[in-house]
Amino acid sequence: MVTPETVRRLALAFPGAQDESTERAVKFTVHGKLFAWSALARATPKSPRRPVLNVLALRCPVEKKEILIAAAPDRFFDDDHYLGYPALLVRLAAIEEDEFSALLAEAWAFAAPRALTRKRTT
Repeated sequence: MVTPETVRRLALAFPGAQDESTERAVKFTVHGKLFAWSALARATPKSPRRPVLNVLALRCPVEKKEILIAAAPDRFFDDDHYLGYPALLVRLAAIEEDEFSALLAEAWAFAAPRALTRKRTT
């Protein structure tokens, strides 16, 4: 299980990562681009979307997202709001830290400028 503290520790370890979280939602960016944030959902149809604190959205290529959801629907899913969007929804209570850490690294690399990602791998 991944906790909000774990998310924060792992996310801020990446170069250029910024914590823009509020009391109501988690939000991590790199050079102004989101790479991890609290998923948004509606409690009822047509109601405003609200952050879901136990579900994190991570940047992810759509093709990989579809593969992960098919392979592990207990950990990963999609909804109408994120359909076709390069973000994977992750149930924090259902994922282990090592798997989450790898996905978070990919999310950061997806959003980070190329110069910054090259810096991290050298």
